[in-house]
Amino acid sequence: MSQAPAQRPAFSRRFSVAPMMDWTDRHCRFFLRLLSREALLYTEMVTTGAILHGDAARFLRYDAAEHPLALQLGGSNPQELAACARLAEQAGYDEVNLNVGCPSDRVQNNMIGACLMGHPALVAECVKAMQDAVSIPVTVKHRIGINGRDSYAELCDFVGQVREAGCRSFTVHARIAILEGLSPKENREIPPLRYDVAAQLKRDFSDLEIILNGGIKTLDECREHLRTFDGVMLGREAYHNPYLLAAVDRELFGRDTPQVSRSEALQGLRPYIERHLAEGGAMHHVTRHVLGLAQGFPGARRFRQLLSVDVHKATDPLGLLDQAIELLQGR
Repeated sequence: MSQAPAQRPAFSRRFSVAPMMDWTDRHCRFFLRLLSREALLYTEMVTTGAILHGDAARFLRYDAAEHPLALQLGGSNPQELAACARLAEQAGYDEVNLNVGCPSDRVQNNMIGACLMGHPALVAECVKAMQDAVSIPVTVKHRIGINGRDSYAELCDFVGQVREAGCRSFTVHARIAILEGLSPKENREIPPLRYDVAAQLKRDFSDLEIILNGGIKTLDECREHLRTFDGVMLGREAYHNPYLLAAVDRELFGRDTPQVSRSEALQGLRPYIERHLAEGGAMHHVTRHVLGLAQGFPGARRFRQLLSVDVHKATDPLGLLDQAIELLQGR
């Protein structure tokens, strides 16, 4: 695990990849970093209990190449969140983010995620405890409301109380969360997107950094939203179509670095996979995250088969990887 740098470099939230359970693990993040130097990456949500009572080193592990990197925490006990924030800072994370958006029953039962939107004073207390414990930024990712508490006035009350606790950056998933009767997947699709509500929030809280999340699929859409918001966060699209990130540094950050090709990105991942295999890991732990590189060209189906099916019975996994890299040549 990387240690905290003596001087943390500045980073931007102009473009970020959302925390996604079972997807944005350390292998996925290392791969995404090969495509974009500038994108801010987030861990999967990690509960305070997992860190404080489980294998903290495993949950906090990452590669130094992943910076800028934020740890997303799930919890509602101020002291426990503060303790985890301290561990995150010691481990070298650039930001700690509190999850106030996940709608699953499992986390609700532990007072984690979107249900906390109904308890703004508690969220404010949690944020203040974390901010008092660390010098790195403490941010919040939340919905525009929950069923039964979905008025704009209640959203402003939530943001206002958390702002008073010292939070300056809010990532807004522009949907309400339905806490009963919908699965987490349905909660990402069924409640309508309300970009207008998020835009009104930015106008009414112009002193805050407001990052828009939800339903964004293209860099053209990112550019359009950046006329209103301070940043954009992509989730499923960034995972299923990761090559989109290869244009982010040039298109959204104005960098003049050459755009990496698909084959160069996968070739760049090879030494990382070699290390993972040497540590006793399996190649599919890493390659399951790269399947979206292959879309819409001859050989794409074969590429996905190599790295999702054949990988499980390969006697020479790196040879298999080289075949996959060859299929991406010129892409």
